Amino acid sequence: MSIFLFLGVSTIAQKKQIKLNSVYTDKSVYPIRMVNLQWMTDENAYTFIEDTVLMKGSINSKMADKPLFDLAKFNIDIAKAGLKGLKRFPNFAWRSSNTLSFAKFDSLYEYNTSSGKTTALCYYPKDAEYLKLNPANLRQAAYTEDNNLFVADGKLIITITNDKDKGIVNGQTVSRSEFGIEDGIFWSPKGNFLAFYRKDETKVGEYPIVDIDTREATVKMIKYPMAGMTTEDISVGVYNLSNKKTTFLETKELKEYYLTNVSWSPDEKYIFIQVLNRDQNHMWLNQYDAISGKLVKTLFEEENEKWVEPEEPIHFLNNNSKQFVFMSERDGYYHAYLCNTDGKILKQLTKGEWVITKFIGFDKKNTKMYFMATKDSPIERHLYVLNMKSLKIKKVTQESGTHRIKLSPDKSYAIDIYSNYTNITRQYQLVSTVKAKNIKVVKKNKDIFKDFELGEMTISTLKSTDGTDLYYRLIKPTNFDASKKYPVIVYVYGGPHAQLINNTLLGGGGYFLQALAAKGYVVFTVDNRGSGNRGFAFESGIHRQLGVLEMQDQMQGIKFLKTLNYVDTTRIGVHGWSFGGFMTTALILNHADVFKVGVAGGPVMDWKYYEIMYGERYMDTPQENPEGYKNSSNINKAKNLKGKLLLIHGTVDPVVVWQHSQLFVKECVKNQKQLDYFIYPDHEHNVRGYDRLHLETKIAKYFDDYL
Repeated sequence: MSIFLFLGVSTIAQKKQIKLNSVYTDKSVYPIRMVNLQWMTDENAYTFIEDTVLMKGSINSKMADKPLFDLAKFNIDIAKAGLKGLKRFPNFAWRSSNTLSFAKFDSLYEYNTSSGKTTALCYYPKDAEYLKLNPANLRQAAYTEDNNLFVADGKLIITITNDKDKGIVNGQTVSRSEFGIEDGIFWSPKGNFLAFYRKDETKVGEYPIVDIDTREATVKMIKYPMAGMTTEDISVGVYNLSNKKTTFLETKELKEYYLTNVSWSPDEKYIFIQVLNRDQNHMWLNQYDAISGKLVKTLFEEENEKWVEPEEPIHFLNNNSKQFVFMSERDGYYHAYLCNTDGKILKQLTKGEWVITKFIGFDKKNTKMYFMATKDSPIERHLYVLNMKSLKIKKVTQESGTHRIKLSPDKSYAIDIYSNYTNITRQYQLVSTVKAKNIKVVKKNKDIFKDFELGEMTISTLKSTDGTDLYYRLIKPTNFDASKKYPVIVYVYGGPHAQLINNTLLGGGGYFLQALAAKGYVVFTVDNRGSGNRGFAFESGIHRQLGVLEMQDQMQGIKFLKTLNYVDTTRIGVHGWSFGGFMTTALILNHADVFKVGVAGGPVMDWKYYEIMYGERYMDTPQENPEGYKNSSNINKAKNLKGKLLLIHGTVDPVVVWQHSQLFVKECVKNQKQLDYFIYPDHEHNVRGYDRLHLETKIAKYFDDYL
């Protein structure tokens, strides 16, 4: 199946073009935005900030939004609690229809919108990190300082851990935030217990990050476990707020295992952990007693000869400590399974050649399950409702595009924030999840490109060598003339979990690619096999051979480009960052006859220098897969360099460490191969902020100069 859509074709000479600095200097190119949009907790009404006024919206399509109060009143009220005037509303959360909480400086406050009274709930140090509120008691907040964990209880500070060795880290993320791990602090549902990760990194190798801003450059050592080397040991502690004691779950025998996706049962009696072996091909869903720490049982296991990747906690039904939904790729696509704590999979709730991209929750009676998925198209995201009994699925969002959802507390309504690349840059609308229809437009789409001429965009599919559909995005130069021939820039990522092509604003390509099109380039992207949201088979063909299938599919894209009579096949460039930097370098080294110019940012050059959790999932260890590592190494192929290549790296990159590109440069010098090299001092894995304009200007100029 092919989809042909077109964007922004115009011959009006006076229209502007997207330039490299447009996104930094021209606010008119930004889509509409509703600030701090959220539902109130105990009624079907939503609020948002408009200029300096807090507004309230209704589900009644005939009722207009009304102001609740303005920033001036808010400042007057909070001044009574000793807080100085604010220039803007702080981020806040509704606790009831007339009470909200907000954090400021080193405290959490509660503000009553009716009385105007502000109350300090709890205090914590200014340098507190990983702050997490007790969901059942807002006077309590867990946080970390350096490597230890604390709880602020009103004005009282409770020390949970007191490890002197900096190699022992408490309450922070583990496993370099792989496996869906987002934090290291887990309050129990009723707030009586606090579970937390404890990470022992004492045996993990230290890696130097150099700070040049000191008078004499100083070194900061970070823990960076490289593929095949020693990894961290993880354990889970449980602090009992009533007896002030900590018990560690009995996982000591699980050395070099990953303890992923910690979940509490609603009754607070048990903790569930998806335990994964280091080989990442065997997962055990374990149940532990929260009081004693003992292993109760393994509910079930999951194995795959390539990899098993837990990505989120189990989801208990409301007020039900026996049944839960488990997410898995066991049938080849990421779907939901209803299970119980006896270890039985009661039924598969969703199935088909599509994936759930976000589990949202259940209605109050557990009769419906809400989720986002690719059910209608791999390049779109829609909200769906599943009937838990009949297993019938209803699509709620109707318009073609990519949707983001904010569900009301009772799940009967949703604020739908969506865009597509044909005519909607962003629109907010109220949707009934019961009737699956739009109620009203909350904030109407604005045609932000009406004064701009954009490159004509096509999204469609081409075939891989095995007949698999691959989505591509092609942007023609502005002022396109079919009688001319144009150079091409292939923008690539190509790695797992990523999807560059979506039916969303600018097709997911962003302003930089449109700026390149405005400079006279055809800009082309293919989501090759190995990239995300297309099922396990599509993604896992890369196992133990990173770069092989990915390059095959990229070359299918080149084959397609050669059929277009307006493409100058002697002038093809390639650019990508991170995995895309790896792909850029690999393509220019392995297909020097095709790619004339490449710009590789933050590039992985040899997977043995990358971290364990990600690297070993896809490549196994260097000891187990020496040929795979050898064949995928760009360093080993530096002698093949023929075209123009610019490498870019942040000097304090903790993800793809600077060593990668430096070793490649060293090998080029050894083989008398010329290349260009640029660093961004003090930048990590990407160049952010206003400095990014410098980066994009440099990339564009390199193609201008050599392509």
